[in-house]
Amino acid sequence: MSNTPSATIAQLLGEYERALDHTATLWGDLTDEEVRWRPHDDFSAIGWHLGHQAAVAHFMVRNLTAAEASPDPELDALMDGATAEPDRGDLPAIDRLSRYRDAVADRVRFRIGNIANGDVGAPAQLDAIARTLLVAVVNHEYQHSQWIGEVRERDLGHATPAHPTSPLLTQIDGYCVLAP
Repeated sequence: MSNTPSATIAQLLGEYERALDHTATLWGDLTDEEVRWRPHDDFSAIGWHLGHQAAVAHFMVRNLTAAEASPDPELDALMDGATAEPDRGDLPAIDRLSRYRDAVADRVRFRIGNIANGDVGAPAQLDAIARTLLVAVVNHEYQHSQWIGEVRERDLGHATPAHPTSPLLTQIDGYCVLAP
């Protein structure tokens, strides 16, 4: 097992891309109805998990590296983990979720890229923060991807692809993670 904190920002950005790609394989072939499906009010649809992954990445980047506006403040509120499950049902269409995820990923790449290039105040300190942030964002992406995959297979009857592999990834309790 690798010592993830010693991984470079470039390596961790590669892991971020791997995690995003894995999530895309879990929902790219689903219908809008499947992405919004919930058996009851105390259940989060795949679409909520997709938005939540992006919202957390956005909150972390804006609060830990550089304050910036949200690409979709309405979705930030809906996708916040503090939103009670019964209130998570009015989900946007797939295209809006996709745009939100893409916009957040672009901002993560941009802000972390600035840090990697030393184009920030306190570049060494922000390097440590960026690497820790990326580990948390990647692990959170995989956490919710696991749940998306479970719903995809168990409830919707679609095959689930294998977890990605990399020298930096391991599995803990069945979850794909970057582990220190």
